[in-house]
This record gives sequence, C-alpha cells and structure tokens, in this order.
Amino acid sequence: MMERITVTHFKTYALKVIDEVSKRQEGIVITKRGTPLVELVPFRTDKKKVALGKLAGTVVFEKDIVSPLGDKICEAGR
Repeated sequence: MMERITVTHFKTYALKVIDEVSKRQEGIVITKRGTPLVELVPFRTDKKKVALGKLAGTVVFEKDIVSPLGDKICEAGR
C-alpha cells in the first residue's frame, strides 16, 4: 500500500517529500482529513512505463460514419 501523508505535512515539508519520492521511486498519497486528494508519483523517462501518446497516429478518421459501408463489407460480417 502506498504511503499517506496529510496535506499539512506536505505543505510544511514539500521539498523533502518530493526528494524522498524521487529517491525511492515510490509514490505517496496526500490526504485532507483522511480523504485522499492527490497522488505524488516520481517522474519516469523509460518508455516502457510511459503510456501517454502510445496510440498517437493510429486512429483512422472516416468522412461519413452514418451511411452504410457497402454490400461487400456487410457481407463479410455475416
């Protein structure tokens, strides 16, 4: 389970907390009155763990998505 700290503790020791997260490479959850507010996670540059933009350029846009595709494609689905 991820470590939790209060927002008050984070405000007081923000730089130390950020350094610890970076050094340990483990995230922490910042809470307010016991309710999780945010998760502070270390920045990672290795491409295996970064999923943002992974599917960029793979979407095909069709001009008209409402009209039928045609008999050949409809027959293939049967």
